[in-house]
Amino acid sequence: MYLCPDKWYNDGVMRRSIKPVVVYLFFLLVIGGLIFSDHQHRRQEEAQVDKVDRTSQASDVEKNKVIEDRLAKMTLEEKVGQLFWARVPDNHQIEDLQSYHLSGYILFGRDFEGQTIENMKALTNRYQAASKTPLLIGSDEEGGTVTRISSILDTPFQSPMTLYQQGGMEAILSDTRQKAEVLKSVGINAGLFPVADLATDPSAFIYDRTIGQDAQTTASYVKQVVEELQKNKVGSTLKHFPGYGDNGDSHTAIIRDNRSLDELRQADFLPFQAGIDAGADSVLVSHNILSKIDTVPSSISPKINDILRKELNFKGVIMTDDLDMAGLADFVSQDEAALQVILAGNDLILGSSYQTQIPYLLKKVSSGDLTEERIDESVRRILAWKYDLGLFETSQ
Repeated sequence: MYLCPDKWYNDGVMRRSIKPVVVYLFFLLVIGGLIFSDHQHRRQEEAQVDKVDRTSQASDVEKNKVIEDRLAKMTLEEKVGQLFWARVPDNHQIEDLQSYHLSGYILFGRDFEGQTIENMKALTNRYQAASKTPLLIGSDEEGGTVTRISSILDTPFQSPMTLYQQGGMEAILSDTRQKAEVLKSVGINAGLFPVADLATDPSAFIYDRTIGQDAQTTASYVKQVVEELQKNKVGSTLKHFPGYGDNGDSHTAIIRDNRSLDELRQADFLPFQAGIDAGADSVLVSHNILSKIDTVPSSISPKINDILRKELNFKGVIMTDDLDMAGLADFVSQDEAALQVILAGNDLILGSSYQTQIPYLLKKVSSGDLTEERIDESVRRILAWKYDLGLFETSQ
């Protein structure tokens, strides 16, 4: 009997002393399990990232191989032809694709007149079938006052400004998805949008074609539209670099813009940078003369090209605005303009004078004023864009 209290006491001491040990061991097990779980999770994440990296590297290797193989098989004439994204001519559309090896066709309002969705699909199919290299088929589809395909649709595409005012970014993204579907249904793989310009004056030429918001909101808009187009494999084009601003119409006159580079950096460059960072395929350069940067139109300015390539770090396709516009046509001849575009570092020439411009560039290669190596640089970028759009898959 006398032992019982001691036993009870000892048991109590043991229970009291064992309890902290048990808690401590449990704590160690829990912490150890969490550490092990976190370690396993990080290993899985690292393995997934490594798998993505290896897949991406393999994809890049395949892409570069396709591009280099095609480039190696091209004649000089075929390479020079790839520098031209032309308006659809009035006549000899198929013959010109084959004779001049054009990079693609841009459809304008007249090309849609009296047509149906089915007719347009058949037309673009004929163009693609006639070309040795898959074509960029484009049309200006900003919405609002600048949309070509809307003439054959029951409901025209609205401007980004109207969409934003009515339903914010969700309305714009919904419109972008619908637009991508419609364009692809007729064989158009590039819609020449979004407009990345800023304008504060409602009377400015470009104002109604912008989203009508500040630099940060416009940058967010551009980023999201570019990403949506990527998902749908429709080419994106940021325009009109280096930013149109509150200026007049370069379709009808030479425009001189007195803004400084610092002013452009603080606002106008922001939407372009956002689009570039989001993976924009191409940038369209205006003909406006930025007087404090260069004395020539931006579309033929090496200085503007350097800003885009080196400061904004753009690696994709740089194209000109239409060379037929007075902003350039009144400054320099069409043939010389084509040469200056390429010497400035741009890749794609938009316009309708390719029948004289292509022979002119070939002559400049023969005279040593333009090198084949310089042409190859641009053709690589153009072929890379076509590859990313999946055009080589459909041409196999």
